[in-house]
Amino acid sequence: MSTDTDEQMLTAYRHDAHKMRGRAHAAGPNKIAGVEVNQSVPYGADGDGSALSRPSGAPSQTMDDHDTHYRLSALTGDTRYAPDSFSIQQYRDTLHDLLAVDDAAAMHRRWLNTDIVAAFNESVYYPFTSLKYHTLLVAALVDCYRDGYTFDDLQLAVDARTRVEPYRTVFTGNRFALRITPEQTATTASLGSRPWRSWQSVWGRLPEHPLDTADSKLDRALDAQLRRISAWSTALQYIEDWEAWRP
Repeated sequence: MSTDTDEQMLTAYRHDAHKMRGRAHAAGPNKIAGVEVNQSVPYGADGDGSALSRPSGAPSQTMDDHDTHYRLSALTGDTRYAPDSFSIQQYRDTLHDLLAVDDAAAMHRRWLNTDIVAAFNESVYYPFTSLKYHTLLVAALVDCYRDGYTFDDLQLAVDARTRVEPYRTVFTGNRFALRITPEQTATTASLGSRPWRSWQSVWGRLPEHPLDTADSKLDRALDAQLRRISAWSTALQYIEDWEAWRP
């Protein structure tokens, strides 16, 4: 049986399911295939997670020819949407399986490994952002906030790729993992005093980087791009896309 703690985490992972249906929050269904979705996230974590990747204030469209929730890749400029090869109906069962699990830790692992949600953005106004990583960031904030920490307590930590901490690991790749944690160490970097589009600043302040910028031209290129990206979800998705593309 799910506990109240589990329910808080499940709410965090399900809160933006309407975006995978191409709908605004107010127009999104409260249930998808019998699963409660689109509920309010506790502790203000959704707003803080949004601020990590999107500016405050009234949004305006940034790409004249793109106004859907299908994400544009910051690496290639392409979108996953193609009428003959990708549609939400095609992946309906996959989405249901992703949302319907009632074990919060298992839900976290599924979101880390999902490919389908990476096809969508946080906002039609910011098409390079990633719904997958926005959701993982929001869940990590919920877990930290419910333990009594505030945003200015939080750090970015680099872990071995095999280390996955429930809810707080926000990226797992071929060579390393990234985690939000209140534990300050000699190898972490502070997220700062408030949530804002600070990815490049935090990445640049990591005492130890997981990329081989000394001997690898590809890693130097990746590092250079990550130092130009401000939005957290865009940057995390960029690393995932790069690893999929890297020869």
